[in-house]
Amino acid sequence: MSARAEFAGTDFSNAEVEIDANNADADLDIHLEASAGNGFNVNRVEATKRINADGANISINPRYNVGTEETDVVLAYSKDGTSVEVTASGDSQSVTLSRQLDDDNRIAPTLASNGDLSVEWERSLGDDNSLTATLKPNESLNLEWKDASWTANIDLGLDGTDVTGTNVSVKREVSF
Repeated sequence: MSARAEFAGTDFSNAEVEIDANNADADLDIHLEASAGNGFNVNRVEATKRINADGANISINPRYNVGTEETDVVLAYSKDGTSVEVTASGDSQSVTLSRQLDDDNRIAPTLASNGDLSVEWERSLGDDNSLTATLKPNESLNLEWKDASWTANIDLGLDGTDVTGTNVSVKREVSF
């Protein structure tokens, strides 16, 4: 079990809290996000149950956002370099089919019930470094480059073939 709290500046009267609990024997994880200050308010809760069967990995992940009252469930199945993930809520559904093409390349198209389509391509650069491109036609192209503890993101807004805006971010993970 782990717990973490974040405070804004020096204001210790309110904290964002995350609690993670797991049971390795049951292959079950529970994640809770809350705020504490004038009481303890749960914002989000989710659980993940994993099952290994006949060389395949199956996971069931129900999620609930208390503030928006949104509920969904993510069902995932993977075996031999291919995975299928279905996300379903009362309002929308999406299906992602991911395939490891070779040691260095993975492709994952996603189709949503509202007709949205996206395609993700991940290229391994070795030593846990990678370049991932995600295209959402007529919406955006996102490039993420991970190099050791550095991550760079370039997000290009698209309108047809026109670039309508660009956002760039660079971050570094530092462990103490």
